Amino acid sequence: MSNDTILKVEHLSMRFGGLMAINDFSFEARRGEITALIGPNGAGKTTVFNCITGFYRPTMGMITLRHKSGQEFLLERLPDFEIPKKAKVARTFQNIRLFSGLTVLENLLVAQHNALMKASGYTVLGLLGLPAYKKAANDAIEKARYWLDKADLTDRADDPAGDLPYGAQRRLEICRAMCTGPELLCLDEPAAGLNPKESLVLNSLLRNIRDEGTSLLLIEHDMSVVMQISDHIVVLEYGQKISDGSPDHVKNDPKVIAAYLGVEDEELDEVIHEVEAIAGGEA
Repeated sequence: MSNDTILKVEHLSMRFGGLMAINDFSFEARRGEITALIGPNGAGKTTVFNCITGFYRPTMGMITLRHKSGQEFLLERLPDFEIPKKAKVARTFQNIRLFSGLTVLENLLVAQHNALMKASGYTVLGLLGLPAYKKAANDAIEKARYWLDKADLTDRADDPAGDLPYGAQRRLEICRAMCTGPELLCLDEPAAGLNPKESLVLNSLLRNIRDEGTSLLLIEHDMSVVMQISDHIVVLEYGQKISDGSPDHVKNDPKVIAAYLGVEDEELDEVIHEVEAIAGGEA
């Protein structure tokens, strides 16, 4: 596992009864990059995410996460609650899961609950106002305000999270995940339901997160978002990898084009010929 690889998935398989949802799937995500996992509906993308983040225990395969320090974690062997806590993998979901009755700021403080509990000695020391706890509380507020600023939500800090527009709720959910200090941030369709203006704001936030040193792995159906922000794209079809490379490589790969067009295997040669003809004409 090279030093610039943060996540290595090897020969991953996931069977549900008689259905092989993922079959011998391997890929690597590099540190400091945005890696997108794409594919037609039912390709197995969310199943891969669920294996990486501990919601599923894979039938076969290894999932290795490497921290900047060099420490490695075999995610398939960790209990699900230790994957965010020890391996520092954070995740958002297709459906927004904010605490809608809490304020925007409080949602970001809740994400730092573990650090605050540790500072309190897991007792009532926090209520006594000891210096160590005060510092931890101030640091938590500072971190929350930092991400509110990054997401352009500072002016809504005291509003209930449920009152935010949909796009702002998406950004808040991502910032809440960032408040846990992840090494790898996994985003499940972050642009789902966003209008073009909201997508542009989201793209800016995700690039900012990447540029500050957090690696991102995302599932996304919006190809305009994928092609604009991804450094690396992996394509799944029927639980198997069909393409892996840069955005330019993937968008011109005949197998990818055929998968998204719903082309049958026997028609693939024709698609390859057409793509090569177009590419030759552009040259």
